[in-house]
Amino acid sequence: MTPAWRHLLRALHQQTSSPRTPKMCPSLSREWKPRALGAFWTSVTKLGLHTKPRMPPCDFTPEKYQSLTYERVLEIHKQHLSPILTAYFPKPLLLHQGHKEWLFDYEGNRYLDFFSGIVTVSVGHCHPKVNAVAQKQLGRLWHTSTLFFHPPIHEFAEKLSALLPEPLKVIFLVNSGSEANDLAMLMARAHSKSTDIISFRGGYHGGSSSTLGLTNVGPFKTELSSGLGCQSTMCPDVFRGPWGGSHCRDSPVQTIRKCSCAPDCCQAKDQYIEQFKDTLNSSVAKSIAGFFAEPIQGVNGVVQYPKGFLKEAFELVRERGGLCIADEVQTGFGRLGSHFWGFQTHGILPDIVTMAKGIGNGFPMAAVVTTPEIANSLAKSVLHFNTFGGNPIACAIGSAVLEVIKEENLQENSQEVGTYMLQKFAELRDEFEIVGDVRGKGLMIGIEMVKDKMSRQPLPREEVNEIHDNCKRMGLLIGKGGIFAQTFRIAPSMCITKPDVKFAVEVFRSALIQHRDRRAK
Repeated sequence: MTPAWRHLLRALHQQTSSPRTPKMCPSLSREWKPRALGAFWTSVTKLGLHTKPRMPPCDFTPEKYQSLTYERVLEIHKQHLSPILTAYFPKPLLLHQGHKEWLFDYEGNRYLDFFSGIVTVSVGHCHPKVNAVAQKQLGRLWHTSTLFFHPPIHEFAEKLSALLPEPLKVIFLVNSGSEANDLAMLMARAHSKSTDIISFRGGYHGGSSSTLGLTNVGPFKTELSSGLGCQSTMCPDVFRGPWGGSHCRDSPVQTIRKCSCAPDCCQAKDQYIEQFKDTLNSSVAKSIAGFFAEPIQGVNGVVQYPKGFLKEAFELVRERGGLCIADEVQTGFGRLGSHFWGFQTHGILPDIVTMAKGIGNGFPMAAVVTTPEIANSLAKSVLHFNTFGGNPIACAIGSAVLEVIKEENLQENSQEVGTYMLQKFAELRDEFEIVGDVRGKGLMIGIEMVKDKMSRQPLPREEVNEIHDNCKRMGLLIGKGGIFAQTFRIAPSMCITKPDVKFAVEVFRSALIQHRDRRAK
C-alpha cells in the first residue's frame, strides 16, 4: 500500500471516529454522510498530517439543549453583562452540561476540560455524591447566617481542621478567594499592629480593592491607586528570572538552564533571597504585617520557586514581626499530589492559610484558617461577620468534596497521573523550539511558550491564541496565564486518567505542528 493510500485511510478513519462524534455518546453524534471523492480529497489536503486525535470514550449522554440560541446569548451578553473581555476564543464557547472531566456545548460537542473552571472543579463536574448531598441539603435548609447554629458548618469544620497541622485549627468561612485573602490581610494587620504586606511580582491574590494591592499581574492592575501598604518583591522564577538552574524546582521536570550547583545547594535561591532582603531593608517599615505567597503561582503561569526559598523567606518575615500567609486557593486539596497542601511541599508552617476554588468543587465557598492566638487578635480588633459564609449548602458540599477526595484516592491520582503528564509534555519541550519550559507538580502544570529557547522571549500573543484555539477545535480546553499570556495552564479535575492525558498530549502536539507549518509558510 502506498503512503498516500495509508494517509487516506487514516484520515477516513479519524473522520468517522472524530472527537466530536464519540461512539458511546450517541446524542452527540452528527450523522456522517459520504461526500464526493473530490470533496474528501480536499478535506484530506486541508488536514494534512494533522487529523484530530481520537478522543477517549464517554459513557454519559447529555440532555438536549433547549435554551437560548447562541445569537441571543451574544446579544444579551453585549447588552447586560460586563464589557470586560474575559471569554476565551474568537467564538466563545456556550457550555450546556458537565460530567466528570467532560464538558458539552449547546451543539452537543464534547470537550476534555483540562482547566476545570480555572482550577476549581476538583473532583469532577457534577460528581454524583456531591450532587446528592447538595440536593438533600437544598430540601432541608438553605440559609441561617452565623446568628444561628446548624450541623453542616460544624461537621465541615471538624473534617477540614483534621487535615491541617497544629496550631492551624480556627476556621473562618467566606465565599471566594478574594474574600479569604482580604480577611487574611485584616488578620495580619490586627495581630501584628503593623501595616506593610509583601507579595511576589506575578502573584495573584484576588480582585477586591484591598487584594488588588497584593496582585501583581499586569492585566489585573488598575489605573487607580489601590492596596495601601502593599509592596511587591521579585518573583524567584528560575526559568524567566535572572537566576535559575537545572536542580532548582520541586518537580519531576527541571528548566533547560544549566548550573554548577551541588544537589544540596542552590545559588539561584541564595540570589533571590538577597533580593528579598533588599525589599525588607529598603521598601517597607522596620516592622511588617505579613507576607503572602502562593506555594506555586497560578495566574502567572504555574511558576515554581527554588527549593528552600520560602522556608528562608518566612524566617526573615518573622524576624520583622510579620505573619506568613499561604494562599492555597489553587494549590490546595491534594492537587499537587505529594501533599494535601502546597505549603507542605516547601517544609513550612504558615500562620494563616487561605483556600477557595477546589474546596467546593465549583460551589462558591472559601475559608481562612489560622491559630487561636491570631483569631483572638482579630476578634479584639473588629466584629467580623459574613452573611453567606458557612451557609448550610456550602458546608454540606464542602464535606462531600473532602470525602470524595479521600474515598476515590484523588490526591494519589494527582501524583501518579500528574507526574506522567509532566513527563509527556516535557517530551514536547525537547521536540519543539517554541516550548521553552514545562513545569509544575501533580495536576498543576505550566507550559511556557517562547520565540526560541535561547532568548526565552515570550511567543507573541496572537500565536499563543492560535494554538489555544486549535486545541479547542480538537476537543481540548486548557488555560492561559503569565505576565505576557505566554503560558498554557493545565489543571484538570483530579479524576482524570492516563488515556485522557494521552489524548491531551496528542492534541497539543498536533496544534504545535500546525503552528510550525504556519510559520514555515
